[in-house]
Amino acid sequence: MKIVITDSNLGDIDLERKIAGRYGFDIVHPKQCKTEADVISVAKDADALIVQYAPVTGNVLDACPLLKVISEYGVGVDSIDIGSCTAKGIAVCNVPDYSYREVSDHAIALTLALDRSILLLDRRIRAGDYSLAAAKPLQRISDRVFGIIGMGRIARATALKARGVGYRVIGTDIAFRPGTVTDDGIPVLTFDETLAQSDVISLHVPLLPATKHLIDATALLKMKPGAVLINTARGGIVDTEALIHAIRSKHLRGAGLDVFETEPLPREHPLTTLDNVILTPHAGYYSEESIYELKTRPVENASEVLAGRRPGNILNPEVLNQ
Repeated sequence: MKIVITDSNLGDIDLERKIAGRYGFDIVHPKQCKTEADVISVAKDADALIVQYAPVTGNVLDACPLLKVISEYGVGVDSIDIGSCTAKGIAVCNVPDYSYREVSDHAIALTLALDRSILLLDRRIRAGDYSLAAAKPLQRISDRVFGIIGMGRIARATALKARGVGYRVIGTDIAFRPGTVTDDGIPVLTFDETLAQSDVISLHVPLLPATKHLIDATALLKMKPGAVLINTARGGIVDTEALIHAIRSKHLRGAGLDVFETEPLPREHPLTTLDNVILTPHAGYYSEESIYELKTRPVENASEVLAGRRPGNILNPEVLNQ
C-alpha cells in the first residue's frame, strides 16, 4: 500500500515515515502540490493521500482509481470534495482536536491584547509617547461580553477561557436552539443577537459555501460600535474589504486576525497599515505538542483505513460499510 503526501509545510517526513512503517506501508512526499494536475501527477497509483492545502477534486478522484482514503493535516477540509469521495467510497479523515487548546489560547491572547491595547501602547512607548491617550477608552473586562460564532470544541474551549478571565460569554450556532443554554452554561442566541450584544466576536466556524463571507458589510454593521473581531478559524469567513472599512470608519475598535483570505498575507496589504489590527501568520495551531499530533495522526487515520479498520477520526463513516 502506498501513501502519498501531496503537500506539507511541516518539514521533513521522518516522523510520518516512522508511523507508516509500523503499519507496513510506504509513504512518500514527491513534491509540493498546488493544482489538480500536480496532485494527479503524484497520486495516480496512491492508495491514500495526506493533504494539507492541495485540491482533491472530482477530477483528481477520477484520475486516481486506487484511492481508499484521504487524510487531512488538521481540521479544515475545504480543499477536499467530500461528496465525491463519499460517492466513490473513499474515506475522508481529519484531526479535529489536535490544536484546540492552542487555538483557543491564541484567540484569548489576541482578545486581551486588543482589549487592553497592549501592542498599541508598546508602539507608542517605543516612539517616546508615554501617555495613555492612544488607548482610551478602555473598559473593565468583567463589563464586556464575549460572543462566539460557532460552538464546537475550539469555540467552547475559548469561551470557557474567556469566562475565566472575566468576560460574560454568549454564543450562536446553527446546531443549537436560541434561548437555550449549553451544558457548560453558555446562553445560546441568534446570530444577529450575538453580533449586536457582544463587545468581542470570536469566529469558530468552518469555511463552507454557507459561511463564505459570513462576516460581511451587513454583519459588521450589526456589531456593537467599538467591538473587536477575532478570527482564528478561516480567512474566507470574513469579507476583508468590508472589515477594513469598518475599522477605518471606527465602527469597530480593531481586529485580531490569524487567518486571511490570501495567505501568506501580501506585505503591502492594507491590513498591515492599521495600528488597531493584530496580525499573526496562521500560528494559532502551533505548539511542539500539537505539531507532533498533526504529523502523526493523519498517517494513523490513513493507515487504519488501509488496514481495514475504523480510523480515529472520519467525516464520512458510511463509506466503511460500502
